[in-house]
Amino acid sequence: MRRSASSSARVTDPLPAPPPAVHEVEELRVAVERLQAAERLQHALYAITDLASAGLGIHQTLQRLHAVVGGLMPAENFFVAQYDDATATITFQYFADIRTESPPIDTPIPLQVLEQGLTWYVIHDRKPLRGSLEEIGRQVSGPLRARGVDAADWLGVPMLDGADVSGVLVVQSYEHKGIYDEASQALLTFVASHVQTALQRWHTHDALERAVASRTAELASANTVLRAEVAARQRGENLQQALYRLAELSSSPVSSDEFHREVHDVVGGLLNAANYFVVLPSADGTELHVPYHVDERDPTIHRRPAGRGLTEYVWRTGKPLLAEPEQIRELELSGEVKVWGAWPTSWLGVPLRCEGATLGVLAVQSYTPETRYNERDRDLLVFVSHQIASSLERRRAADALRDANTALELRVEERTRELREQIQVRERVEEQLKHEVVHDALTGLPNRKYLHDRLSRLCAAYKRDARRAFAVMFMDIDRFKLINDSMGHHVGDEVLREMAKRLKGALREPDVVARLGGDEFAALLENAAQPDAAAHIAQRLLKSLEPPMLAGGREIVISSSIGIVISDDPDAGADDLLRQADAAMYRAKANGRHRFEFYDKELHLDAMRVLDLESELREAIKGNEFIPYFQPVVDLRSRKAVGCEALVRWKHPRRGIIGPAEFLKTADDNGSIEDIDWLVYDAACAAVARRSAKSGSLALNVSPRHLKRETFVPKLLAVLDWYGLAPSQVCLEITESALIDSPQTAAARLRRLREAGVQLALDDFGTGFSSLAHVHQLPFSVLKIDRSFVAGLDPAHPSEAGRAVVKAIMALGRSLDLKVIAEGVETEGQRLALLELDCTLAQGYLFAPPLAAPPEVD
Repeated sequence: MRRSASSSARVTDPLPAPPPAVHEVEELRVAVERLQAAERLQHALYAITDLASAGLGIHQTLQRLHAVVGGLMPAENFFVAQYDDATATITFQYFADIRTESPPIDTPIPLQVLEQGLTWYVIHDRKPLRGSLEEIGRQVSGPLRARGVDAADWLGVPMLDGADVSGVLVVQSYEHKGIYDEASQALLTFVASHVQTALQRWHTHDALERAVASRTAELASANTVLRAEVAARQRGENLQQALYRLAELSSSPVSSDEFHREVHDVVGGLLNAANYFVVLPSADGTELHVPYHVDERDPTIHRRPAGRGLTEYVWRTGKPLLAEPEQIRELELSGEVKVWGAWPTSWLGVPLRCEGATLGVLAVQSYTPETRYNERDRDLLVFVSHQIASSLERRRAADALRDANTALELRVEERTRELREQIQVRERVEEQLKHEVVHDALTGLPNRKYLHDRLSRLCAAYKRDARRAFAVMFMDIDRFKLINDSMGHHVGDEVLREMAKRLKGALREPDVVARLGGDEFAALLENAAQPDAAAHIAQRLLKSLEPPMLAGGREIVISSSIGIVISDDPDAGADDLLRQADAAMYRAKANGRHRFEFYDKELHLDAMRVLDLESELREAIKGNEFIPYFQPVVDLRSRKAVGCEALVRWKHPRRGIIGPAEFLKTADDNGSIEDIDWLVYDAACAAVARRSAKSGSLALNVSPRHLKRETFVPKLLAVLDWYGLAPSQVCLEITESALIDSPQTAAARLRRLREAGVQLALDDFGTGFSSLAHVHQLPFSVLKIDRSFVAGLDPAHPSEAGRAVVKAIMALGRSLDLKVIAEGVETEGQRLALLELDCTLAQGYLFAPPLAAPPEVD
C-alpha cells in the first residue's frame, strides 16, 4: 500500500522543468528538421521544373518524376493518366503498383470502364480525393464502387486546364493509413500542374515530329519522281535542241567543213563522239568520199577506194550496225567485212537515208573499254541520222538558191527577231508596271491604292442607288509585333504571305481582299449588305486562320481581329468607311481578339473620348496632377503597418481624385505612362523621406516600358539618392508581362537594380505564363500572391484549388527564402486563413484603403 501511494504521488505531481539546455536542443532539432524538409521540397521543385523542360521521352520523364515524388511522400504505388473529354477516354501514361496489374500504357480506355471508381470520381467531380475507401466514400458525389486491391490510404488529384480536367495523378498505400495529409495533397496538386504542361508539350512535339516525318517522306517521294521527270525532260530537251540545231544547219550558209564540225558538236552532245566520221559514196559506188573525219588513232583521209570495211557493210545493207570485237570478228570470218585500220572496242554506224535512198554512213567508235555503245545510242543516232541526211539533201538542193538569198534572209530574220524581242520586253515591262502600281509586292494582293479606287467606285454607285449597299472589313494579325520581334521579319513576311493566301482562298468573287500595309488587310464585300451575311463571311475568314502555319521552321498559330462597317451613309467616302472599320477592329481587340465587331456610332464617340483623354493627360503631366496614394502593407498578426505600396491617382482640377482604371490603359497605349510614373516616383520618395524611419519599405510599380530603357536604372537610383532613401528601403513590383517582350533586356536591368540593393517583387504571382521559371532565374526577393487566389480563402466562398495554390506558393517562398505578401485581403476569414498557412504580410481594404500619406511604422 505504501508503494502504491508513492507511485500515485509520482504520477500526479508535476515533473521538474528540464534544464534550459534541453529546450534549446529541442528547438534546434525542430529547426534542423524544418530546414531539411524545406531543402527537400526546394530540390524536388527544381527537379520537377527541370524535368518539364529536359527534352526526355514521356515515359522516362514520368519515371523520374515518380522518384522525385517518392522522395517527398510515400509513392511506391503511383500512376499518371490523361483524360480526353471529347472522346470520353482515359490513357494511362505511367503506372507503378506492387499489387495491381498495370493497364495498357498509351492506349485509350473508355472512362465508362472505371465508372464510380476512385479515378472516375476525381475526373467526374473535378476535385482531389484523399483517405481510406470509407473516408473517400463520404467525399464523392455518388456511390463508390471499389476496383482492384483495396488501398489503406489513397490520394488522387486532377490535372486541370482552366475548369476542365485533362488527367489525374494518384499515389496509394496498401499497408499504412493516414499517411497522406493536406500538405501531400497540395504538393501533388502542384506537381499535377507541371505534369499537365509537360504532357501537352510532349504531345504537341510528337504531333509535330509525325507531321514533319510524313511531309519529309512525301517530299522524298516527290523528289524521286521529279528527278526522273527532269532527267527524261532533259534528254528530250537535248534531243529537241539537237534537232533544232540540225534544222538550222541544213539551211545555214556555212561551208561544208563548218557544217560537218557543227553536226559533230551536236552528235557529241548526245553521245560519246570522240572518234567520228562521215562517208559519202561516189555516184558509181567505186570510191568513198570522207568530208569529215576525227579519230584518235587512224590518220585523216579524204578519199579511198570502196572495199569491204564496216562502213561499206552499213552502206550495202542500209541498216545500222552496233558491234564489238566479237561481232566484228564473226563478220570478218564470214567474209562480210575486212577491218581497215585499228580495231575498235565498240563501233556504231548508221546509214544516212533520205526518201528511201542511202546517201552515206555516219559512224562513231571507241578504243577504250570505258566507252561502249548500246542499243539506246544506236536508236538515238538513227533518229538523228534522218535529220542529218535531210539536212545534207537540202543543202545539196538549196545551195544555189541559198547563195542568192542568204544575206537578205539573215537580215530579215535577225531584224524580225530583234523587233519581236523588243516588243515582248516592252509588253512585259508595261504589264509589270501596271501590276506593281496596284498590287502589293510581298503578298501579290491588291494594294491600298487599288482598294481605295474600287471602294470609291462602290461609294459612288451606292450614292446613286441605295440598293447597291456593301460592307467593308478591316483586319490585322493579333500580336504580330511579337512574331517580328521574337522570330525576325523574314518569318513575319512568311506569315503575311500565308495569311494573304488563306484570306484570298476564303473569299468568293466578286469580293476582294487587299493588303494596306504592315499586317493590316481590308476586304470589300459587294454582296454582303446585311449584317448576317457579313458576319458569316467574317466567321469564315477567322476559321481559315485557325490551322497552324509553318514559318521559319516552326508551327505558328495566329489570330485576327476584324472590324466591319455596312454602308448606310451615302455621303461617306472611302476614307470614312476604312476609318470606321478600323475603329470596329480595335473594339474587337479590346473585347478579347480573334473575333469581329460591327461599327456603330458609339465607337466614334469612344474614339473622340480617347482623343480628349489623351489631350487631358498631356496637360495633366505638364500640371503635375498625378500623385501617389499609399496602401499599407501590414503584419497579419499585429495588424500594424510595416511598409506601403505607392498607387497612382489623378488629382483632376474639376473631377477630383480619379483612380487608375479610367486613364491607365490610354496612358500605356500612347506612351505617357512613363512620364506619369516618374511624377509618382518623385512624389512618393519625397513623402517617405519626410517620414524618415517611420515609413518602412516603399513599393513602386514598374511599367514594362521602363525595363526597355537603358536610362531607367541610373535615373531611379538618382531619385533615391536625391531624397536620401536607401535602395534596400525600396521594392519594385514587376508583373510577368513586363518580362515577356524583351526578357533578356529586362533580366539585365533587374540584376543591376538588385546589385544596387533595390528589392524586387514579382507581382500577381501565379497568374502569368511561367512564374516558376521567373522566380528561379531572376533575383526576386518578394512574391505577391494575386487577389484571385486570396479570394478563395474566404470561408464564405471557399476554393480548394485556391487554397492549394496559396499553400504551394508559401512552400516555394520558404524554400527559396522569399518574402510572401498576399494582396486583396478584404475579410477577417481571409486573414485567419492566411495565418494558418504561415503568411504574415498582406494588403487590402480589411486594414486600410489607399491613403494620401504613407502610414507610420513602429
